[in-house]
Amino acid sequence: MTLNRNGAALITGASSGIGAAYAERLARRGYDVTLIARNRRRLDALASRISDETGRAVEVLEADLTKKEDLARIETILKQDARLTMLVNNAEVGTAAPWLQSDVDTMEKMIGLNIVAATRLTYAAVPAFVARGNGTLINISSSVAISPEVLNGVYGGTNAFLLALSQSLHHELAGTGVRVQVVLPGATSTEFWDIAGMPLRDLPGLVMPVGEMVDAALTGLDLGEFATIPSLPDIADWDAFEAARRKLMPHLSHAHPAARYRARPGSP
Repeated sequence: MTLNRNGAALITGASSGIGAAYAERLARRGYDVTLIARNRRRLDALASRISDETGRAVEVLEADLTKKEDLARIETILKQDARLTMLVNNAEVGTAAPWLQSDVDTMEKMIGLNIVAATRLTYAAVPAFVARGNGTLINISSSVAISPEVLNGVYGGTNAFLLALSQSLHHELAGTGVRVQVVLPGATSTEFWDIAGMPLRDLPGLVMPVGEMVDAALTGLDLGEFATIPSLPDIADWDAFEAARRKLMPHLSHAHPAARYRARPGSP
């Protein structure tokens, strides 16, 4: 096993798809990796392959992050394991069904995984990173965070939450030595789409191979990007979007309503 200079990365939703690709790429970059998911068989197979191919230490933790006891166990690890230098919040569930055709209990479970679990794991990891003056938080969101009309509104809302949380932490943690990146992929070739009820065959020309997506995201990290949108041809478009948002900020809170909302002479 080669000397570890990068520490360890904990990756949720790591048994397949984006999480598995992150595990492979980070191990090749010199990280030890801790893999979190529900499917122990897949985790063990992935761990064995990564360890054999890279010589890195790979730890497997079977956990269902919608269960309080499992989530608490992973939180404790993030708080106490000083080897951990990176958290990749990747575990999520989604749906393509319209809001009016969705079951509210299913939507609540989605919020529990996509928002509650990610929030609790972030609260567990980031203070430890700040205390050590080093660490990286990567939140895997989605392009629907800025285009919620595309898929189910609750799913879009959970990803918008991750974007907002990342923006706030990026601002709050400046100067602490802790990096924050949010990744906003479009359609990616994972099992997500079959589970969400929209098979990949229904998305011709729109689906990026998962390896290419993760490679792009890590290149964005190398470039120092806060927000990485792997499909976006020109980063200037994101910069313009962000500039427009920032232009609004000084005008979002004033002592009186804007002139267009004030009563006019003769109005009731």
